[in-house]
Amino acid sequence: MSDVVTDKAGRKIELRRVGVLEQLRLFKALGPRLSEITPYLGLAKIAASVAMIDDVPVPFPASEANVEALLERLGEDGVEAVGLRLAQGRSENVVAEAGN
Repeated sequence: MSDVVTDKAGRKIELRRVGVLEQLRLFKALGPRLSEITPYLGLAKIAASVAMIDDVPVPFPASEANVEALLERLGEDGVEAVGLRLAQGRSENVVAEAGN
């Protein structure tokens, strides 16, 4: 997924596809306790999906602190924009699969 969203603050946020290996790495970065907390994991997945903000590369989060720093950087506007796009992508996949 090389998708770009713009948040309410006008920032251009490029998204990355978070595949199975990246999800595994995210679980490892969060540890077993946080990986089981659904709301936390959801926000961590939003953070992990961010590849660039205003053309500045964002590394994949390798720790809980990286996730929290990225969420702080995104703020509510960025989290909302990325979350809505990810939800839209999931619903498009469901529709495509239903058509098969």
